Amino acid sequence: MVAARPLDALRFPLRTAGFVGLTFGMYGLLEVDTALSAAAEREVVLHTWMRRYGRALLRLYGLDVRAGGPFVGARAEGVADGAERRAAGDAEYHPGRDATGLGRLFVMNHRSALDIMITLAFFEATIVSRADLAGWPVIGMAARRVGTLFVDRSSRRSGTAVVQAMSSALSQGRGVMVYPEGTTFSGDEVRPFRAGGFTAACRVSAEIVPAGIAYGGAESSYIDESFTAHMARVSRARRIPVALEVGAPIATAGQDVDAIREKSHQAVQALVHRARARLGSDI
Repeated sequence: MVAARPLDALRFPLRTAGFVGLTFGMYGLLEVDTALSAAAEREVVLHTWMRRYGRALLRLYGLDVRAGGPFVGARAEGVADGAERRAAGDAEYHPGRDATGLGRLFVMNHRSALDIMITLAFFEATIVSRADLAGWPVIGMAARRVGTLFVDRSSRRSGTAVVQAMSSALSQGRGVMVYPEGTTFSGDEVRPFRAGGFTAACRVSAEIVPAGIAYGGAESSYIDESFTAHMARVSRARRIPVALEVGAPIATAGQDVDAIREKSHQAVQALVHRARARLGSDI
C-alpha cells in the first residue's frame, strides 16, 4: 500500500476553502451581471454563470472529464488519429431546449456528489435534488439561486408538486436534469428508475436525453457515509478521471410512461458501458 502524501490530507480543507470562495465570488458576479442585463437575457446569463461555475469546480476538484455524444463530444484538433481534447473548457454544452423551444428532460445515473459539478458544466438544465439540500450551508444557497427543484421522496405531496413543476419548466423551454435512480449507488449497474420525471416529460411531449457516467481511479461513489466524509475522501485525490456519454434524444409524444421509462433505463445503461470503455485503462 502506498503511503498517503501530506498534500493528500491538505487537499480537502484547501478545496473546501476554494469551493466556498468560488461559490460566493461567482454568486456575486452572477447578481451583478443579472442586474446589468435586460430581463429577456437573464436566463441566458444564469446558465452562462452556471456553466462557468461547474467548469471551475471541475478544475478545482481535479476532474478529468472525457465527454462523448451530441453537443458535448470532445472535438479533434486536426490530428490524424483523431485524438480527443479532454479539458472541460474545450467541451461543448448541451442546450436545454429542442428545436421547437420545448425543454428537454436529461436523465443520468447517479454515483457521486461530483455528478452535480458535471451536470452544471455540461448541461443547460435545472437539477432535481433532495429536499434537505435547500438548507445546507453555502450549497443550499447556490442551489436555490439557480432554480433547483427540491423533492422530499418520502412525501407523496412533494413528489406530485415536483412533477408539476418539472412539467411547467419543460413547457416553458427549460431543461431539467433528474437522477431517476433516486439516490446514489456504486458500480456501473443502473438501478430501476422512478417515474416522476418521465411522467412530466410525457405530459408535455418533451424529449428525453439519456446520459451515462463512469468514474475511474479512486472510488468516488457516495454511499453509506455523510456528505462531509464523502467530499473529504474524493477531495484527497489529485485527479479523478471521469467519462460522460450522452445519447440520442428519445421522443415521448403519444408514448406510455412505463415504456419510456424502460427505454430510457436501457439507454442509460448502454451509455454507462460506453463511458466505462472510454476510460480505457484509466480505471
